[in-house]
Amino acid sequence: MSNIIAIVGRPNVGKSTLFNRLTGRRDAIIDETSGTTRDRNYGRSDWNGIEFSVIDTGGYVDNSEDIFEEEINKQVKIAIEESDVILFLVDVTTGVTDLDASVAEILRKSKKTVYLVVNKVDTNDRICDSHEFYKLGLGELFCISSINGSGTGEILDEVVKHFKPEEESTEPNVPRIAVVGRPNVGKSSFINALIGEERNIVTEIAGTTRDSIHTRYTKFGQDFYLIDTAGLRKKGKVTDDLEFYSVMRSIRSIELSDICMLILDASQDMESQDVNILHLAQKNRKGIVILVNKWDLIEKDTKSTLEFEEKIKRKIAPFSDVPIIFISALTKQRIHKAVETAMEVFNNRKQRISTSKLNDIMLKAIEDNQPPALKGKHIKIKYVTQLPTPFPCFAFFCNLPQYIKDPYKRYLENKIRQTFNFSGVPIEIFMRKK
Repeated sequence: MSNIIAIVGRPNVGKSTLFNRLTGRRDAIIDETSGTTRDRNYGRSDWNGIEFSVIDTGGYVDNSEDIFEEEINKQVKIAIEESDVILFLVDVTTGVTDLDASVAEILRKSKKTVYLVVNKVDTNDRICDSHEFYKLGLGELFCISSINGSGTGEILDEVVKHFKPEEESTEPNVPRIAVVGRPNVGKSSFINALIGEERNIVTEIAGTTRDSIHTRYTKFGQDFYLIDTAGLRKKGKVTDDLEFYSVMRSIRSIELSDICMLILDASQDMESQDVNILHLAQKNRKGIVILVNKWDLIEKDTKSTLEFEEKIKRKIAPFSDVPIIFISALTKQRIHKAVETAMEVFNNRKQRISTSKLNDIMLKAIEDNQPPALKGKHIKIKYVTQLPTPFPCFAFFCNLPQYIKDPYKRYLENKIRQTFNFSGVPIEIFMRKK
């Protein structure tokens, strides 16, 4: 299940403030990933027990009046294509502008669910002023103040009616593997090399309206769905919005998957967008395998692989327990090794560790390195258990859970990883009152 909200609108209407409001103030939220050079934001949020992704389309427009409209229209079209619900944000203090009207025209023609959200409504006078926006022809409007949060609960109540709670796969034992990465790193070549000429496909299910194709792969003793969003729709021009477009695509693929194969280009360093995509997979608690493609083109010596691996691990730290495989989609070098590793990560993600075994190992590790005392109070961790979640979560029961800081949680996570094989799998650790 994949639930995506996009916030669209012209510059300076408060899109980023609303984004921060939706992704920053509730306990169930995983922190936002601030995007690349122009603050492209993608975050996870939850409301009434339903999780969803939020995309802020802000920060894309250069400060030159003549290209404002063209750039915004481009983003609105991508948001329409890739999201499930659109929040069209306007500013009550400026009233309806020409740019608002042109965005509204595109949205009216779309078949998507669009909510017209009037921002900065924090007085009764401004409620009256907001009625001007009815002339945009988008139906009911919602008045909010993204700075103080008023009205945001009402809009989210409406939005989540369109979403379903995240479901596990209808065939829970058939892994879903997504191939993700920046444009032109070789995603399509990898998929073609894998599926090959003698296609042995049992079913092809068109995933969502956005054409994420689930291809059933049953060769060489393997059985999984390949989620292919690579190269499905060639864009007319490779412009600045390609990065935004590929991130929107990646979000959907990641959310539909169990395991993500992140493909990098061996001829380039790991870039910020690669790291963003990896963080998205991590925050969605998916298994991760990194594939370094085009390795056949690199001049190598005995240390090349190790040096490249070290470089990647530094970029993705602290979560560096991720398998890295050097492949060539062109020569098919190690592509089956990539699939085997993805299946191992799938099994790592599903594994359950018995409570007695966990306590034997972890209570000794805690005894060897006690959590630091805070304000003269000593923290005693008495018991640990794995929670019944689809991905690995561990609860540690102690007297003062609020005093345990991230470095100590990382120590506990590292101990778990040293003893049990969770390679490629994000782990969550919770401190609970005993």
